[in-house]
Amino acid sequence: MTEVNFYHLQRSSLEQTLPDLLERSLARGWRAVVLSTVEERAEQLAQHLWTWRPDSFLPHGTAKDGHAADQPIWLTAVDERPNDAQVLFLTDGATSARMADYVRVCDIFDGIDPDAVAAARQRWKAAKEAGLDLTYWQQTDKGWEKKA
Repeated sequence: MTEVNFYHLQRSSLEQTLPDLLERSLARGWRAVVLSTVEERAEQLAQHLWTWRPDSFLPHGTAKDGHAADQPIWLTAVDERPNDAQVLFLTDGATSARMADYVRVCDIFDGIDPDAVAAARQRWKAAKEAGLDLTYWQQTDKGWEKKA
């Protein structure tokens, strides 16, 4: 069964959080898809991954780069799984009809934005109704705290 983790950002941005989560996924031997709502955002995140930390490298690509099947991390605005990824990262309110195709889905949302929180609640409700295994993580001053 697909495990869905909701990450409620309160102390850091998506750009600060996503690379760490991607590193953990790659360390498990998993491939990843990062789904954004628009292609420009996917390209922004891809550019960020090149510079986020000077001592680290996260192999990734976008439609501009091509060779999707060869990319350990695929950033896109299209609900696709061209690299046989095990984990899906939903960003900026993106949704997927393919969540059941993944071992894990990470829905990362901005906990400061009331509209993003309300939309995340709706996605939680839909995932629960679909019978998916849900976990809610909230950022605190001590790190991530599992709430549900």
